Amino acid sequence: MKDLELIIGPRVPQELIKKERKRFMLPTIFLGGAGLLLLISIFFPYWTLTLHAPQYPKGLHIHTYINRVEGDVGEIDELNHYIGMRSMKDAAQLERSLSIIIILGIALLAIGAIYIHSPVALFFSIPALLFPLIFLADLYFWLWNFGTHLDPRAPLSNAIKPFVPPLLGVGMVGQFKTVAVWDIGLYMAIFSSILIIIGLYFHRKAYKPLLEAKLEGKDIETK
Repeated sequence: MKDLELIIGPRVPQELIKKERKRFMLPTIFLGGAGLLLLISIFFPYWTLTLHAPQYPKGLHIHTYINRVEGDVGEIDELNHYIGMRSMKDAAQLERSLSIIIILGIALLAIGAIYIHSPVALFFSIPALLFPLIFLADLYFWLWNFGTHLDPRAPLSNAIKPFVPPLLGVGMVGQFKTVAVWDIGLYMAIFSSILIIIGLYFHRKAYKPLLEAKLEGKDIETK
């Protein structure tokens, strides 16, 4: 029981919570808000790519969500076929199939850190904290994989050298210009990470003195 208390941290007396409500509410607000914001990001695109070409004056657009790709997917896949690039539907199939469950899990871990009054809360928060970087790393892997493994049998394979579309900014593929932007879902995930950092700061301020007092065998001061 004592070992379990060291993991989850000391119980906070109700008298102390009433006396210093703000001190214990701040970690809850920031960590809970971070988890909720990450969950909401599921419904918004994370990354958008616009392809500009003479025959498409308005451009072609693809919007990448964590579990699907929407927009002018068919038209871009048809263009990619001529240079030997695989269909976007083939990319990140495992990640897309598991993404909702993964985000739900790491968001609940971040929210669960509210109830851990010890440094273990940091480990609960790390997956959500790093999620934007993980998403961008996985996206870059697939952009690299598809752009550098072109089918040599494609009609225009000799006209295009292997390439990697940019994660952010402008790129050129033959006569086509691509413009990549981070979209609202990714910015929500990034803001969620910022909230976690702030939440962990206030979490440490709130519970570190209580944990130290417990380890030293002192009573938690409520007056």
